[in-house]
Amino acid sequence: MITLKGEIREGKTKLGQIRKQGFIPGVYYGHKEKATLCVFPINEFVKVWKEAGESTVITLEMPKGKVSALIHEVQKEPIRGLPIHVDFYAIEKGAEVTVHTPIEFVGVSEAVKSLGGTLVKVLYELEVKALPENLPHNVVVDISKLEALDSQILAKDIILSKGVTLITDPDDVVVSITVGKDEPVEAPAMDISQIEVEKKGKKEEEEEAPAEK
Repeated sequence: MITLKGEIREGKTKLGQIRKQGFIPGVYYGHKEKATLCVFPINEFVKVWKEAGESTVITLEMPKGKVSALIHEVQKEPIRGLPIHVDFYAIEKGAEVTVHTPIEFVGVSEAVKSLGGTLVKVLYELEVKALPENLPHNVVVDISKLEALDSQILAKDIILSKGVTLITDPDDVVVSITVGKDEPVEAPAMDISQIEVEKKGKKEEEEEAPAEK
């Protein structure tokens, strides 16, 4: 079980001051859980974030008690990409939740290794639904199954663990093999002088043609 200890924060406290003290401000809320402002040691939060991602349930140890939650959204500062605010979604016991689970590609494709194909990763996460205790940390896709130049793996081809339901369109391509295309043939350059001559000739024909009565 992954745990993160936090404290309740007052709404009047300046966020910049909180960050300078080595904490990250946040909030947790849920279907039956009102929004609660909180703070966490930034170093501890980063460790938990790296381990759990946004698809693994963690336990928030708060003064009011323990809260099972998912990291719902992390705001980052634009220059260094450091986390500056976090939203947690409190999980309702016995209720399924929908998350985006990252895909981990493993293996070596024979189509790439021996046939000169190019591996194209189309999706990097799958949307799935499950009870909190059944949520997968990631989904493993074995690309060694891609043996031919027209091979592909669809979302429905991925075997999910028991109790996990696929929400992503089953026919969505997850990864495929493509082959290089021939260089496009350039059209021959046009002779501009010839075009001008043709235009001029057409104009002269129109001038010489008798006017209709």
